Amino acid sequence: MFSGSLVAIATPMQADGALDFTGWSRLIDWHLESATSGIVVGGTTGESATLTDDELLALVERACAQIGRRIPVIAGAGSSSTAASVARAMRLSQLPLDALLVVTPAYNKPTQEGLFRHFAAIAEAATVPIVLYNIPSRTAVDLLPGTVARLAQLRGIVAVKEGFAQIERIRELKRLCPPEFAVLSGDDATAREAVLAGARGVISVTANVAPRAMAELMTAAARGEREKAERLDSSLAGLHHALFLETNPIPVKWALERMGLIERGIRLPLTELDVRHHAALTSALREAGALQG
Repeated sequence: MFSGSLVAIATPMQADGALDFTGWSRLIDWHLESATSGIVVGGTTGESATLTDDELLALVERACAQIGRRIPVIAGAGSSSTAASVARAMRLSQLPLDALLVVTPAYNKPTQEGLFRHFAAIAEAATVPIVLYNIPSRTAVDLLPGTVARLAQLRGIVAVKEGFAQIERIRELKRLCPPEFAVLSGDDATAREAVLAGARGVISVTANVAPRAMAELMTAAARGEREKAERLDSSLAGLHHALFLETNPIPVKWALERMGLIERGIRLPLTELDVRHHAALTSALREAGALQG
């Protein structure tokens, strides 16, 4: 179920920060037309930290209704509190989605045993599959491969999004976890090599603005077509970098507004992209074929 190019989709907002459901529907249609393999709602790129539970549910409900099981819908359910994450997982599990993405707890820096018990409690409470999410640069804690392997033995834990951008980490996860357990890259810049090393795909930021190109790249890499994958990735390399000129999703939302897909809206404490980065991001968008003229 979880393979190819899955988009960590941005959440469209109006200038005052209110959710923009017209833009939401437009983005989902675009991804359905562009061969995106799945939609991750309410992840980091979706500004999960500032979404209320009711807003997250509304976004997921609309995505599920519009997509109608054509591609998987995954909802972000993690927080720094195990109890709050359990409650959110139970509530989201009532919707017709395909999985929950659960990030490691930020700020409180649990031990590996604490991480194991945290994810085990959420998996026990949920009635849909769980995708673990490791992103040390955001959370200040690293979910180690040995702990992932322990969690992969539990009912309902089916995949990991690995944001530690080293290919050896992908190989270690593949070696330690069951064959049916899906390893997904969480880093666009190394996703090609991750898939060539055995990952099943990527949960992508770049796919927000270049969905078809990312889908083609992941297909080539999954088939082991190294030369083709390298060629496809070469035109996206500048975009992989430019989308992190400032904190994600600041550049993504500016790019989507520049492309005419969403309104200019982002929530504090995030701000709009600094003008000094506009030219570099515009150039990267054009190089990737995401922006004409």
